[in-house]
Amino acid sequence: MKRIMILTLALALLLTCAATAEGYTFRMGIDAEYPPYSYMGDDGSYTGYDVEMCQKVCEILGWNMEIVPINWDTKLIQLDANEIDCIWSGLTIDVLDPEAYTISMAYSDNSQMILTKKGSGIETLDDVVGKDVGVQLGTSADILLSDGGDAADLGASFGDLIRYENYNVCFTELMGGAIDAVAIDIGVAAGKIAEYGDEYYMLEEPFAAEKYGICFRKADTEICAQVEQAFMQLVEDGTYVALAEKYGLDTSALCLTPAD
Repeated sequence: MKRIMILTLALALLLTCAATAEGYTFRMGIDAEYPPYSYMGDDGSYTGYDVEMCQKVCEILGWNMEIVPINWDTKLIQLDANEIDCIWSGLTIDVLDPEAYTISMAYSDNSQMILTKKGSGIETLDDVVGKDVGVQLGTSADILLSDGGDAADLGASFGDLIRYENYNVCFTELMGGAIDAVAIDIGVAAGKIAEYGDEYYMLEEPFAAEKYGICFRKADTEICAQVEQAFMQLVEDGTYVALAEKYGLDTSALCLTPAD
């Protein structure tokens, strides 16, 4: 029995080393409709802040990168099933169980906001009481506003909390007047405001403050460590901030700084 255990551990170590060696194909799980972090560009290829950061990380490590669009509501199931190697797509890590997953360092602060249309009459969180609010199924905003979430009282005050497959549908419904507001990450909200000009605005007061990071399977601590090490090289050489500026992100929300 002891010999079998030793052989099993040796095999696991060998597979881990092989998996993280140069030439490894790193499968990045993304929400394919989550600009500016991950989305399909006009040329038909996936792009966004997180996508480009992952590309740069893979270049440093000598890995091949494979982008895998996933169902955000079942993202952890797909990770557990080994369909992807990580979830890296504007992922709020505060709601993840650190006993069940390996979670990277946080790379960005992420406030949860209410976004609405100009002329809606919604100016504060109190004004959202009795209103119909849309949210993407399985997102941090959905979890926070649902029963048992940290913002459940706010969610219960809405006329209705309506869950949609993705935020593109949320904005279509908001534009058409089917809902009054959207509960959303601040970076995504800012991207929509930049895209549509003055048609939308965010309330000044967030209903929650969280952080973005990357999620790996519990056993993949070595892969996480390699990704973090390469990520910090991009912090040091300025790529981290430069890509945030490229995609219109608020650089003051970035929470990593170069070493002195």
